[in-house]
Amino acid sequence: MRPYSHLLVQLREAGLRPTRQRLALAKLLFEGDDRHVTAEALHAEAQSHNVRVSLATVYNTLHQFTDVGLLREIAVDSSRSYFDTNTSEHHHFYFEKSGRLEDIAGDQIEIGRLPAAPTGTKLKSVDVVLRLQE
Repeated sequence: MRPYSHLLVQLREAGLRPTRQRLALAKLLFEGDDRHVTAEALHAEAQSHNVRVSLATVYNTLHQFTDVGLLREIAVDSSRSYFDTNTSEHHHFYFEKSGRLEDIAGDQIEIGRLPAAPTGTKLKSVDVVLRLQE
């Protein structure tokens, strides 16, 4: 069995062609524990592993992985998004000073009431980000 065969299968099952760059980024993202990364941090990590990839390609790949359900995008403010390898229903603590995200189990937050979705739409999910001062 080839070393990255499970990643090849994962990408193909998601409907993505397993290009060299996608495979290299998938290896960095999915080999190991769940994690939260920014595009810039993943780009720097790729560079440190001698993966030749542009920041634009990293952004595009992260959005492609998100579109097919391999990642979740967590927008913490208008200028910063994290990509989460844990796609299960859960929420986050956001440590404002360090910029770190930490998972909160989905059953740890109870939402009492939500407004009705606008006509012609349906609620897809609710993401709660609790901002913490350090």
